[in-house]
Amino acid sequence: MENAKGDGASPVSTRVIETTSNPLPTGVRAIAVLFALCGIYLGLVGLLMLARRGLISMAAGAPLLFGLELAGPYMFLLTAIVAGGIAWGLSRRNNIARHAAILAAIAGIVMLVPPVSAATVMVQPRALAFGGLGIIIRVIVAWYLSQGHTAEMFKTRRAETLD
Repeated sequence: MENAKGDGASPVSTRVIETTSNPLPTGVRAIAVLFALCGIYLGLVGLLMLARRGLISMAAGAPLLFGLELAGPYMFLLTAIVAGGIAWGLSRRNNIARHAAILAAIAGIVMLVPPVSAATVMVQPRALAFGGLGIIIRVIVAWYLSQGHTAEMFKTRRAETLD
């Protein structure tokens, strides 16, 4: 393609430079970002709880910790480290991190069933909507990471590393 000057050089906007031969899929990247954001949130809340007692309520971690927030700020930090490790492993296409993410998503689904059931029985639309959305997001994460083509991407990454 020639540019307006006719010198045969292509314009900058049409140049494509690919940095890796096998880029991280968008779905895996989005799930890794989701885990990273949860880890950052829990880490910041845990550090603030340690720095100034009583500044933040332990209930701030309830949507992500499902009762474990009662163990205190160290549980926030431990969960933040685990979420960060899963995010890092997913970005590196580590198959163990993929399995850990699936396990975390399934555990979240199981932990959300009682609150959603209670919200349904007690007719609390807001709690039902947030609980239902939490279940939907976790089902999408577990479903996407369990698909054959996604699992294959993690296996091919391992094979590339061994070569």
